[in-house]
Amino acid sequence: MAYVYGGVAAVLLLCLFDMPYGFYSLVRFVATAAFCYVAYKSYNAGNKDRMFFFIILAILFQPFIKIPLGRVIWNIVDIAVAAYLVYLLFLTLGKNHH
Repeated sequence: MAYVYGGVAAVLLLCLFDMPYGFYSLVRFVATAAFCYVAYKSYNAGNKDRMFFFIILAILFQPFIKIPLGRVIWNIVDIAVAAYLVYLLFLTLGKNHH
């Protein structure tokens, strides 16, 4: 899971830079797939709150019906989600070292 958290956080932070439009479309697919995977793993671990949160993120980032939040709001969302994923990354790494 650490790779998923770290990888998606890094990709979301790259969205803060001026990238080609295709990059943002790819990010939406990758993020949606990752959030669905994390929701599934959270369900299996019995963490339903985290499961629902990641389902909401999957819906927000899904690439089929884009939610027009504007660049500034999307940047805030990207930073907030990346920060939460980094938090989960450190939690995961901390559990693996104890």
